[in-house]
Amino acid sequence: MPTFGHTGARTKLAACPYVPVDHVKLFATCARGLEIVLAEELRALRADGVEPGRGGVSFQGDLSLLYRANLWVRTAVRVLAPILEAPVHSTDDLYTAVQSVDWSIYMTPGHTLAVDCNVRDSAITHSKYAALRVKDAICDQFVAKVGKRPSVDVETPMIGLNLHIYQNRAVLSLDSSGESLHKRGYREMLTKAPLNEALAAGLILLTGWRGDVPLVDPMCGSGTLGIEAAWIALKRPPGLTRRRFGFMGWMNYDVGLWTELRDEARIRIEKQLRVPILGFDVRRDAIHFAQAGAKAAGIGHLLTFTQRDLADFAPPDGPPGILICNPPYGERIGDEKDLRGTYRTLGEVFRKRCPGWTLWVFTGNAFLARQIGKPAHVIDLFNGKIPCRFLRYDPTT
Repeated sequence: MPTFGHTGARTKLAACPYVPVDHVKLFATCARGLEIVLAEELRALRADGVEPGRGGVSFQGDLSLLYRANLWVRTAVRVLAPILEAPVHSTDDLYTAVQSVDWSIYMTPGHTLAVDCNVRDSAITHSKYAALRVKDAICDQFVAKVGKRPSVDVETPMIGLNLHIYQNRAVLSLDSSGESLHKRGYREMLTKAPLNEALAAGLILLTGWRGDVPLVDPMCGSGTLGIEAAWIALKRPPGLTRRRFGFMGWMNYDVGLWTELRDEARIRIEKQLRVPILGFDVRRDAIHFAQAGAKAAGIGHLLTFTQRDLADFAPPDGPPGILICNPPYGERIGDEKDLRGTYRTLGEVFRKRCPGWTLWVFTGNAFLARQIGKPAHVIDLFNGKIPCRFLRYDPTT
């Protein structure tokens, strides 16, 4: 594994041949458009060398930081530890580059492994074959040295590898996260087109909301925005109850350090919200899913989800706050026409009934967005491969 320094009572591990012991190069991936938010999260964890890129953020740190990033960062999808970067113009080049690594540093024949790959603008075009060549290079090295080879486990490998090839340059990384970090564990049943949890957290953070004013989702669906907002306000790390991370299969997994960091996080969690977080939706099944998700997230007693048509919406009494929603976009023929009235109603309700409130709308349809009115600010984002915009409408008088 990449070897990391730890400044506590534990003995430092031997230096990794690729990077200084206390400053291992790391890379956290995220949805495009959230790089700046992710960078701020990493800086808050005191990461070094934080540099936003395309679809992620590079940074440096030790083993403790890698664990804390997986535990605390809300907008990341994976935290990767690069171990090889090389030019590759063919799968033979890739095989040779992977063979140049001493894999006994990172694993044994008793480990299981899996390779995930994505390629873009490269002479190598077949991602599955590229992943197979990486696996072959590793296994062939072990067979040549010790006569045994690791097994493949695509579901829960002890060693997960991520291969990224862009413009004939390959970066091979250890995946410290395992399953995508957006999977928090509280959402088992899905409503139609649910919002990704990491993206939802990113939207909340982009508004600047930190739990000091009321937050209301008038079209809450499965309640993801409300649940993520509550975890932010309560200082509850998204990875706290996750059973497995990729780094738990590494040879230098420090279970004592991980337990210590997780226990410290539990102590910091607040018990109550300082302001209300509410969700409304016209669909009864959506409210049921939202309530079930909040309960699974351990905050069912703190959030309120109510069935109500958007046309009947009114904000709660008390000080104004933030309205935030992710209405449907209308991706199929006919949907756009049907949704035009929904967006128009959202704008009218905001202007007529929500004085002092700020409205944020996340949508992938510019035409429908215009039915709300002219936004004061626009942030370009992606929902998967769909170009989207996060629109802010300033308080009405």
